[in-house]
Amino acid sequence: MSDSHRLGIADLRSAFSRGAVKPTAYMRDMLGRIDQHNPELKAFIEIDHGGAMAAAQESEQRYAEDNQRPLEGVGIAIKANIAVKGMELSAGMAARSGMIADEDAEAVRRLRDAGAVILGTLNMHEAALGATTDNPFFGRCINPYGEGRTPGGSSGGSGAAVAAGICTAALGTDTLGSIRIPAAYCGVYGLKPTHGALSGEGLVPLSEEFDAVGPLARSMDDISFLSNILFKPDLASALQRARFLTLEDLGGVSADPDVAGIFNFAVGLLPQQAQSIRLNTACGRIRVAGFARAARQLAVHLVPLGEERCSKISDDTGRLIDFGLSRSEADLVEDAAILADARAVLLEQIGANGILILPTTPQVAFEHGSQVPNTQADWTALANIAGLPALSLPIGRTAQGMPIGMQLVGPPNGEALLIAQARAINDRIKAYTPPARFW
Repeated sequence: MSDSHRLGIADLRSAFSRGAVKPTAYMRDMLGRIDQHNPELKAFIEIDHGGAMAAAQESEQRYAEDNQRPLEGVGIAIKANIAVKGMELSAGMAARSGMIADEDAEAVRRLRDAGAVILGTLNMHEAALGATTDNPFFGRCINPYGEGRTPGGSSGGSGAAVAAGICTAALGTDTLGSIRIPAAYCGVYGLKPTHGALSGEGLVPLSEEFDAVGPLARSMDDISFLSNILFKPDLASALQRARFLTLEDLGGVSADPDVAGIFNFAVGLLPQQAQSIRLNTACGRIRVAGFARAARQLAVHLVPLGEERCSKISDDTGRLIDFGLSRSEADLVEDAAILADARAVLLEQIGANGILILPTTPQVAFEHGSQVPNTQADWTALANIAGLPALSLPIGRTAQGMPIGMQLVGPPNGEALLIAQARAINDRIKAYTPPARFW
């Protein structure tokens, strides 16, 4: 096998254009790596060998004719709750077995129109309601940096596949942190755009109120490139002078010492001192309110599947849905007030040019089968609740080699500003390193 799996989008395009690498050779390499590593990683659910090779052959012809498109020949994989024509749209659920997508989702269509080769669909936490990707139907997805550890979720297959180099980039979805948590745990980059910036058409919803589709990749260059294809950020926002913000007492959430130490080091590298802001409610309570609402909305989406299919939902997911449905009227009123207040405070404090800096998660990836920390989404949920763009980038690793991520939350439609500031921080820290065992 060649080393073409190590190349980012720009270098791949250059190699294809110069004839240094043929799209078909790169695709054989990529599919070979999937076949080699996926039995262990369980990152892919379905692999389109024939479709990928046919698309690579078309891309090779386009390069020969100098008629290539922006993503021509680049192998991208898609989370299993995003429609890929002709493939099962399972959303990680046995309850949706045999449900084949008739058309591509809008996000997939944009990638194909730009020349991307769709490799297949990726493992995820069942119904996107969780953050371990320990899927009872499609297998326990493994973090490439730590044997037996979670890749996070719900886009765990996306994070693991990108980190292990069995796709060049991936699409994930993010309801309360489901792109950024895997990005942090798997040591890659992940962007959740402003709510509504990219159409959710073709997405199996968890919560239309919070859901977003976005890219995961191994560099800020690739995140920027994919963003321009998927939703065309407002470049004028990058001209604003950014104000950096931090959250007083980290919103009442306790971070592991390794996470806190590396995060504080990264904050010290910012070009200006960050202003501390305060939320009126602890982040954990805000996350509970958001999770309960999402669980209740999922229950509504499952009803059309019918009783027979819904009986296939796992007990764990059933308990999470029951948590949402069991909220009392008083709880629901309080939840609504908490969510509205958190959204209002964040929108006011971030304004048109604020960048809120937080660790992505309070901990690094933990072992499958251990107690799942209930704080995983305490910080990531904030961006979804406020509808704001947010990005996770790697900022270091523990002594055991597990990645640590930092989250930047930006203003509405401020993806260009967010990406510009993330690039500057990334250039100072230079923390990305691939998992040696898969590289």
